[in-house]
Amino acid sequence: MTTPDYRVWFLTGSQGLYGEDTLRQVAEQSRQIATALGERLAVEVVWQPVLTDAQAIRRVMLEANSDDACIGVIAWMHTFSPAKMWIAGLDALRKPLVHLHTQANLELPWASIDMDFMNLNQAAHGDREFGYIQARLGVPRKTVFGHATDPSVATRIDAWTRAATGAAQLRTLKLARFGDNMRDVAVTEGDKVEAQLRFGVSVNTYGVNDLVAAVDAVEDARVSELVKEYDGSYRVAAELRPGGERHDSLRYAARIELGLRDFLTAGGFGAFTTNFEDLGGLRQLPGLAVQRLMADGYGFGGEGDWKTSVLLRTLKTAAAGRPGGTSFMEDYTYHLAPGNELALGAHMLEICPSIAAGTPSCEIHPLSIGGREDPVRLVFDAQPGPALVVGLADMGDRFRLVANEIDVVPPPQPLPKLPVARAVWRPRPDLRTSAEAWLTAGAPHHTVYSAAVDVEILADLAEMTGVELLVIDAGTDLRAFAKEIRWNQVYYRLAGGLR
Repeated sequence: MTTPDYRVWFLTGSQGLYGEDTLRQVAEQSRQIATALGERLAVEVVWQPVLTDAQAIRRVMLEANSDDACIGVIAWMHTFSPAKMWIAGLDALRKPLVHLHTQANLELPWASIDMDFMNLNQAAHGDREFGYIQARLGVPRKTVFGHATDPSVATRIDAWTRAATGAAQLRTLKLARFGDNMRDVAVTEGDKVEAQLRFGVSVNTYGVNDLVAAVDAVEDARVSELVKEYDGSYRVAAELRPGGERHDSLRYAARIELGLRDFLTAGGFGAFTTNFEDLGGLRQLPGLAVQRLMADGYGFGGEGDWKTSVLLRTLKTAAAGRPGGTSFMEDYTYHLAPGNELALGAHMLEICPSIAAGTPSCEIHPLSIGGREDPVRLVFDAQPGPALVVGLADMGDRFRLVANEIDVVPPPQPLPKLPVARAVWRPRPDLRTSAEAWLTAGAPHHTVYSAAVDVEILADLAEMTGVELLVIDAGTDLRAFAKEIRWNQVYYRLAGGLR
């Protein structure tokens, strides 16, 4: 899926006290900083003229709000910018904000420093004034310190821009649910009105037979072309190849993919759900189609889980261009051998091939639920390495993100009889602590698995959207984790009442 050409605006604060010569130098140096950052970020950095009065500041914030391509602003006080000038502008800003605390020069020219130099290079002074007014107004923001040429500065701001692209996608995302969620399941429920108010996403349900009509309308010639693409992309089982006894099943899987793509494209949807309990006239539970659509960037959630589908689309957007993949996932079962405890993640069919360690195998196997024909699916092991799993739950008065840092490992033994894509991992700090913390937090069983997104991106996204984030990592202590949950409960209820 393609996304808009997003950009961030670079704002520089100063004032007229220092004279036009100084302001010209401020403008030139701030351009240089913006250019240096722009070479290292995933989105374009657009420099804006230096801001020296309250009217100009408020005006540029309102313009940022109204520009759909602008996903956030970077603010830097090059000199001393009296913070009362920023009150109206910061109060009006509705886009994410990062406060860059930097300066033009890397080293001080000790032998030549004079008062002209001091007047020009006052970021250590001006940014503290700016920091105060942000704190005083309670402005959500990220603060980053360091010289613009420091790779760690660009890395942290890049994480923020990626979170901002995800947040921007949320504001316009449309999700199609084919059928409702799985009967009697609690965690896949949620408040769609609150989700649209909080995030912007529009979640609506469509009859499965609306999809069936799109599937049945696909021309045979398109099916044949897509089957050829499968043959060139995967290790297709002999029984599915032309002339094989199950070739018709592969053609029907291709027909589902084409019909589903047509439906989503026509409706402008970036995410969707299916439910094995509501398949209408579909002959197969969509497996291969869902896997390939996820690989193209679509969000997906099984059993009608629209929250995980929304989260998947958001994190795929944030991860664009990064190595590693991002997928729908579910903790399925455990390996509890002492000293080598592991989790096995999988789902019925729908794991994204972007996380595959090698070329997936295209296979067909029976599925004991759904009451339909055997579905076609891609089978593979996940690429080993660090990753995370993150779930989104509706806690009634707020949404909660829970993330667990993990280390993906090869399966200790082959899995010749497990006909689904899977990932095996060692949770941090260990399986016992991870599982108990996850359950204590009430986190869902459906997750987004990502080797491309890190906790910093999640933290920035949570700050931008006002969502609670709990992190389970190498330093997690269960008592402290439980206390954090209780403190958060008080904070978010109070904060919600003040909105």
